[in-house]
Amino acid sequence: MGDIIDITAPMQGTIVTLDVTDGQQVRKGQQLMLIESMKMHHAIESAADGVVRGLLVAAGATVMDGAVVARVEPGVVQVAELKVEAVEDPAHVRPDLAEVIARHEVGLDAARPDAVERRRKVGRRTARENVGDLVDEGSFVEYGPVVIAAQRRRRELADLIARTPADGMIGGLGKVNGHSVVAMSYDYTVLAGTQGTQNHRKKDRLFELAEQLRLPVVFFTEGGGGRPGDTDQSGVSGLDCLAFLYFAELSGLVPIVGVNAGYCFAGNAAILGCCDVVIATEDSNIGMGGPAMIEGGGLGVFDPHDIGPIEVQRANGVVDIVVPDEAAAVATAKQYLGYFTKEPSDTWECVDQRELRHVIPEDRKRSYDVHDVIQRLFDTGSVLELRRDFGVGMVTAFARVEGRPVGVVANNPGHLAGAIDSDGADKAARFLQLCDAFDMPVVTLIDTPGMMVGPEVEKTALVRHCSRLFVTGANITVPLISIVLRKSYGLGAQAMMGGSTKAAQACVAWPTGEFGGMGLEGAVRLGYRNELAAIADPDERERTFQTMVDRMYEIGKASNVASHFEIDDVIDPADSRRWIAAILEASPAPPRREGKKRPNIDTW
Repeated sequence: MGDIIDITAPMQGTIVTLDVTDGQQVRKGQQLMLIESMKMHHAIESAADGVVRGLLVAAGATVMDGAVVARVEPGVVQVAELKVEAVEDPAHVRPDLAEVIARHEVGLDAARPDAVERRRKVGRRTARENVGDLVDEGSFVEYGPVVIAAQRRRRELADLIARTPADGMIGGLGKVNGHSVVAMSYDYTVLAGTQGTQNHRKKDRLFELAEQLRLPVVFFTEGGGGRPGDTDQSGVSGLDCLAFLYFAELSGLVPIVGVNAGYCFAGNAAILGCCDVVIATEDSNIGMGGPAMIEGGGLGVFDPHDIGPIEVQRANGVVDIVVPDEAAAVATAKQYLGYFTKEPSDTWECVDQRELRHVIPEDRKRSYDVHDVIQRLFDTGSVLELRRDFGVGMVTAFARVEGRPVGVVANNPGHLAGAIDSDGADKAARFLQLCDAFDMPVVTLIDTPGMMVGPEVEKTALVRHCSRLFVTGANITVPLISIVLRKSYGLGAQAMMGGSTKAAQACVAWPTGEFGGMGLEGAVRLGYRNELAAIADPDERERTFQTMVDRMYEIGKASNVASHFEIDDVIDPADSRRWIAAILEASPAPPRREGKKRPNIDTW
């Protein structure tokens, strides 16, 4: 036998059990006693094979860190080797884990066949299917999946667990094309996708994460608005709810995408309306009040299909992009987010740019479809148009040039000859805010006779609406490239250029370009009214008028304007991409900001 070894307490605590007796043979590592400290049990073990030569404490005794609690005399012993605990099978599920797994599985689609079948009957997917389709496989971590509705005072716990999984809102972090996002969806199979107490708290949590981590948000908004049936909260009105505040604060800070299919009323619609872009299926109904709220206000009884149908909401500008179904909505949301990753695509292609030479008719009065220009000018398959059915005199879209994302604003000569009306001005001004907030360069394609005029259009508050285009365009800080396709007249043309031909980083024209303070015909009729009136013969008067117009056209055509350096150049249309790419390459990457560039993006 060797020298006696002191066994000491590893910490301050209370001896809970003595597991050996004095004189007992022990093995190294064998538990001699158990000590409790801060409600945690720790084994005190023998430091060697040998014999216990003294237990110096009793069960219940309190000892200090380092106190000698036993002595062991080392030596050869006859007791069996200590059994080494077998390594558990990694596939083994302990009871505590099994309980957690079961609790999570209750809310999965596989455990809710009736709910899934209800979705199938109306031709829609479940909330989990939509989120799963959006995010990269295996990337989603869900926040609050075991939450239930705040109705414990009125319903049994088992019923709430089975029927109100996640309190009707699925949300968490995932990746879309490798980039992290916050993905959220109301679940219409749970209390009609209404906004409950816990549901709101989950939104608060995820909105705060989006703000802290600077992550885009994609929100599927189908549902019926606020929920009156929750009982487990204090308060009266619920107006101290923070979700709407937190979500609205994200505007201009991170991209926020709203996706809707089916009914979206009241609070759900308020969330949708705050989004930068609204993507909705053809069977969507969107309104600030649903049937119950309308009837409660004494305004009549309406079927939900009568409230905010898609044909209304696409024409009035509420919906940016209309898609046939949820699968298309998810695909569009992914495409939209792709413009904001700021990573140029390595692979791109475009049509033969010489095709652009023939898109504009040689007859200067002949209309054409500006979409034909856009589809040819930008990378093939890269164009995503917003609000196509609203403000149709203006086209707004995202696209790419040599893989780099840009915003596109174009006059549509197929509507009012490209004149800018109130809706078109609002549409373009709001789009410029969106591009500026997230450092997206802008390309404007100009073919406009100016601002729309006349008594009827003035009833739409044209003066204020058109001025929005001036004050917005003049204050954006992203690169701006203006290309004059044909008409470039008056205030409308200046507004499309950011206020002046010198406001953009490049302002060029195609050979079909023509410039003036106002339309040529109008300028002749106003400027030479007396001279023309003095000509008695109508045919001679018309010939004189046309001669004057032709002469003014020669003065205002692009090549002459360029010779006075009012624009940067008149170019071969096939060189348009080269000009755009040159500006994009020369523009330094914007510094990463801690806060917002703009206070918010106008929802309208």
